[in-house]
Amino acid sequence: MQTSPAPTRKVDALDWPRIETELATRGCATTDVLFSPEECSALAALYDEAGHFRSRVVMQRHGFGQGEYQYFANPLPPSIASWRSALYERLAPLANAWAVAMGQPADYPTDHASYLARCHAAGQLRPTPLLLRYDEGDYNCLHQDLYGDLQFPLQLTVLLSRPGEDFTGGEFVLTEQRPRMQSRAEVVALAQGEAVIFAVNQRPVAGTRGTYRVTMRHGVSRVRAGRRHTLGIIFHDAR
Repeated sequence: MQTSPAPTRKVDALDWPRIETELATRGCATTDVLFSPEECSALAALYDEAGHFRSRVVMQRHGFGQGEYQYFANPLPPSIASWRSALYERLAPLANAWAVAMGQPADYPTDHASYLARCHAAGQLRPTPLLLRYDEGDYNCLHQDLYGDLQFPLQLTVLLSRPGEDFTGGEFVLTEQRPRMQSRAEVVALAQGEAVIFAVNQRPVAGTRGTYRVTMRHGVSRVRAGRRHTLGIIFHDAR
């Protein structure tokens, strides 16, 4: 799959040294604004066009929280496929470095098409990018987006709505479970069109006695008013 020039240019222009440092120290990092207000509105509007999606999940039916989300069907909208590919190519070297630090095989391929082929060979055939919608009172419980045996260790969420105007509350929350220590929480404030990159499951942390693993979970605090839309980009496909 060809990556369109616009996402590639924007991804390459990000401050990757800062992003990698924040991922190493906090388990998450914000980007600059990736999507214009018009692009955000167009993506959020897709939520009401059922033909783009393979399934819809109402969170309270499953104990996931309150609100709902929809997984995109194949073929993905071209812009989302291009962003997914461009971001993967920049994150794959970091994923391999994390694998080495945690004593795992450092064999993530350089391009996303090759990684998806590996997912599909393992029976993970369903696309995982999704749109999420939260209304007043909605929230998302702390969780991990794993979906199968193969898991790319990083993912991201893009805020499509305007904080303070379209909605209030609804902060992105990340928790880190450290061995023999209490959990640490991180609350991430995003601007419209900005993304947060974060660990899917575990990440390596350098300690005084070597590298150890911490387990990460993420969620969304209660929306106090309005409606909040986000785009989730996960790089492994699902069973």
